[in-house]
Amino acid sequence: MEMQKHLPEVNMDKLRIVLDTKERYMSGDLSLDDARAILREKVKTLRPYEIALAEQELKTFEEDECRKEDIQQMMQLFQDVMDTSRPDLPPDHPIMCYIRENDAMRELLKQVEELAQYPVIKNQWLALYDELHKYRLHLSRKQNQLYSILEKKGFDRPTTTMWLLDDFIRDEISDARRLIEQDKDEEFIKMQKMIVEDVLDLMQKEETVLYPTSLAMIRPNEFEEMKAGDREIGYAWIRVGKAKKEQEEPTPASGTAMTAGFAGELAALLGKYFSAGGTDPNGLLDVAQGQMTLEQINLVYKHLPVDLSYVDESEIVRFYSDTDHRVFPRSKNVIGRDVKNCHPRTSVHLVEEIIEKFRNGEEDEVDFWINKPGLFIYITYVAVRDEQGRFRGVLEMMQDCTRIRSLEGSRTLLSWDKSNKAADKHNRADQEGSAYASPSHSAPHQEAPHPQESHHHHAEEEDDDDNYVSCSCMKKPANAPTEEPEEEPVTEISEYNGDTRLKHLLDVYPWLKAELPQINPAFKMLSSPLARIMIPRATISMMSERSGMPIPELIAAIQARIAAHKE
Repeated sequence: MEMQKHLPEVNMDKLRIVLDTKERYMSGDLSLDDARAILREKVKTLRPYEIALAEQELKTFEEDECRKEDIQQMMQLFQDVMDTSRPDLPPDHPIMCYIRENDAMRELLKQVEELAQYPVIKNQWLALYDELHKYRLHLSRKQNQLYSILEKKGFDRPTTTMWLLDDFIRDEISDARRLIEQDKDEEFIKMQKMIVEDVLDLMQKEETVLYPTSLAMIRPNEFEEMKAGDREIGYAWIRVGKAKKEQEEPTPASGTAMTAGFAGELAALLGKYFSAGGTDPNGLLDVAQGQMTLEQINLVYKHLPVDLSYVDESEIVRFYSDTDHRVFPRSKNVIGRDVKNCHPRTSVHLVEEIIEKFRNGEEDEVDFWINKPGLFIYITYVAVRDEQGRFRGVLEMMQDCTRIRSLEGSRTLLSWDKSNKAADKHNRADQEGSAYASPSHSAPHQEAPHPQESHHHHAEEEDDDDNYVSCSCMKKPANAPTEEPEEEPVTEISEYNGDTRLKHLLDVYPWLKAELPQINPAFKMLSSPLARIMIPRATISMMSERSGMPIPELIAAIQARIAAHKE
């Protein structure tokens, strides 16, 4: 019972009584009064984490159990024996951040109930649903941060059951938004009561069992470590102060020094793999082709234009490349998790199918792509096999191919210009002479190939393209969206406030983009491909909301950077 190891001592016989009484009450075999009497007499007191443990260890798994659970009935049943008071935590504690977001969501749901009583005014509802959409940040943080650490400690019910409810509510809000956009007012209004009930139900399940259980299982230092990942994903509606500076690593005390025997064994072991240096962290490591230090290997991963993730043959996530331009954010808490638990249950069957076909040798590669206006993301999964052909895992490669798809002509001369105009210019230069010759030493003009030869050549190229689906990111589709005309760059900013646009800041201070993540880690997303969509729309107010920094504090930090840069 892995989960029990991370909890205070629990009487499992008591939990069997709790589970039996609950099931008999829910099925109608016991009245509420009789069930409460049994609990008062035989259980006396009950902690929320004890309910979670009973569900985890003593109850048969049901995929949809979280959605089916009637939390109001459960609260009525346990009201005499269970403490459900709100924990006393600092405002920036990860659990308190979830609770604060729930408080904000309750206020929004009151607005939903209020507006639903009156004739539909579309803009009012769209503005309100813009706010409700931010609930995704709450759910994403919970799924990628909180669920993952609980799963590692043996409590996987949130991953396997509550995640389904999270996604159901997220989709419910999105579906309602589409109805109001399509002017289907009657259908839209009918959905509002159900959405309010479902969200309130989820929040009560979080606050009654999930959060108290998390507080019992997760150590304070682990919560501190979670904060960095929480900030990177972002918060919904709340502001969170700056994180504490990480404490310096303690120097090894005499009591923690390794024994000479162990040190010798470790040095010998490392000596087998390092060409020189023994335990020296800068020692060269023999790789398949060449030698590199561990630092160099990590730097190569960090600077690859492709995002990598690796899942081993046991289906455990072992690695991802932490690039500044990462297409989608990753949480370090995914490391060591079963890959199936890193996906919603509705898509797990696809993950299982890919791994199974790779494992039994039916397939070696599969690709997907995401095509949106101004953004094209290409994703490839490859079976990893050793020299004997044994399956050793799955490698995911993800790349923003938006610019690659837009390239035309040829570029064979050095240029720092990333526009297609440079490619066209160099293409003309190629037509006039050799790629590596100076203009004054250009090669003589060659005759064009015979029309039939040219036609045959292109036909072969088209056949090759059809056979290589994975190269689709290199081809520009006929219906590719045209880019909107860019507005004139701003040359001066006279006033800083919540409405100041990020694009205007970067027009005037282009170097600021690289320094914003130093102000707050949440701004790392500005180095990702999604930045093309975010930057034109973002304001200081939106940046404040995303980072949790108050607007005056954020403006002061930006102005301090600008002032320092001018010195």
